[in-house]
Amino acid sequence: MTALTLSTSSATTLRADAVVVGVAKGAKGPVVALGAEAIDKAFDGKLAAVLETLGASGGEGEVTKLPSASGIKAPVVLAVGLGDAPAKGEDFDTETLRRAAGSAARALTGTKKAAFALPLADVESAAAVAEGALLGAYAFTAYRGGEGKAPKGGDAGKSAPLAEVTLLGGKPRDKAYKAAVERAEALAAEVNRARDLINIPSNDLTPKSFAAQAQAAAKEFGLSIEVLDEKALAKGGYGGLIGVGQGSENPPRLVKIAYRHSKASKTLALVGKGITYDSGGISLKPAGHNETMKCDMSGAAAVFAAVVAAAKLGLKVNVTGWLALAENMPSGSATRPGDVLRMYSGKTVEVLNTDAEGRLVLADALTRASEEKPDAIVDVATLTGAMVLALGNRTFGIMANDDAFRASLHEIAQEVGEQSWPMPMPVELRKGMDSPIADIANMGERAGGGLVAGLFLQEFVGEGITWAHLDIAGPAFHEGAPYGYTHKGGTGSAVRTLVRLAERTAAGDLG
Repeated sequence: MTALTLSTSSATTLRADAVVVGVAKGAKGPVVALGAEAIDKAFDGKLAAVLETLGASGGEGEVTKLPSASGIKAPVVLAVGLGDAPAKGEDFDTETLRRAAGSAARALTGTKKAAFALPLADVESAAAVAEGALLGAYAFTAYRGGEGKAPKGGDAGKSAPLAEVTLLGGKPRDKAYKAAVERAEALAAEVNRARDLINIPSNDLTPKSFAAQAQAAAKEFGLSIEVLDEKALAKGGYGGLIGVGQGSENPPRLVKIAYRHSKASKTLALVGKGITYDSGGISLKPAGHNETMKCDMSGAAAVFAAVVAAAKLGLKVNVTGWLALAENMPSGSATRPGDVLRMYSGKTVEVLNTDAEGRLVLADALTRASEEKPDAIVDVATLTGAMVLALGNRTFGIMANDDAFRASLHEIAQEVGEQSWPMPMPVELRKGMDSPIADIANMGERAGGGLVAGLFLQEFVGEGITWAHLDIAGPAFHEGAPYGYTHKGGTGSAVRTLVRLAERTAAGDLG
């Protein structure tokens, strides 16, 4: 991953291939942000005017490159837009800085070293710039160049992520700044782990190979792990996982990966939907809806990454990840619409639509997680197209059986820069899932489908356990043009929210 250092050197004297400065939208045109004073001085105080001549306005995410002025060691100055200038006495918010750093890092692909002279008002702003730069400096190249190798020669240099970032204005000897940088490095590495998993095509990422990656990480980071294969799942009565996976030649797995701290007083259970490919099963998806379905394991990727991050950070909280892994395929052995499955909980489910499979594998995992009586359970899933229709492609929905917990998760997501919105769980929608032959059906009313899915999952949460459901169907996989620190493809959505939840729980901030 990209190397990250702190420095008190001047932006003009540090040797680098480029220096990054911030520019904001002022009342009369672009204004140079704090942190770039030395660079502006080298331009005789006219950097903003030069940028305006080049068409820069200071708009958020806007990137402008220009040759350096005399006296600047770096040959290139890259100005990145920060949006509207803050009011006097106020600072840029952390997400603005995070996105700006990400935009700059993306624009510097193929560059060896860059100095970031963005406005660092405090430790939190330094952490945001570090995080944004590391997330922006990402590339998934495993399938380029033939035989799984990255491109060679000149092409390799041009496509390689920014290799080294130096944060100017940081305090390398200050414990708080050092800790912030170390956290940013650990967090970005795990978001990128989730991104990699999501970007791997389904012919290489199966339930079995996903479980193998979890086993390798468990060994590396001292985590406990248990993997239930198809035989163990059948013997244990995991009807949801078996029912979804039985149509595929790649059988299902349930993975338990756990981090423990000797001084922890609280336990979090994280449950992730891990459909490594979703064809819809017998209820086959229409053309145009299959191409990105390798991303249907994004919830499991987020959970896996969050557990590893908790271990790297040494958080004083126990975190157990449950990865419900299956491939949903149509075949002669696949579950049919109208079939009834007996779940791990003992409840029976009439399957009205085999494309509503995520809730079936999650149901088994939620029941199993509940048996360990954690203080809270959070499940993460690319669960419903209805949530995308409701909230768009960048915002995930939050449902919960506890209003305060739902509000806390929303606050946490906002704090770390992940867009989310609290959603209701209208009790009247439960009736639509009544089945004439089973305890519940896996489908209900079409209107409010995302909320119906949440109500279904709630049925499998142990009594008295605080629970929340994150439907990340919109932001988990980005198909448009890159922006900020978000690349095309897997995003690692919800990893940062889960890690901050674990940090808050460790600190006793969630009761």
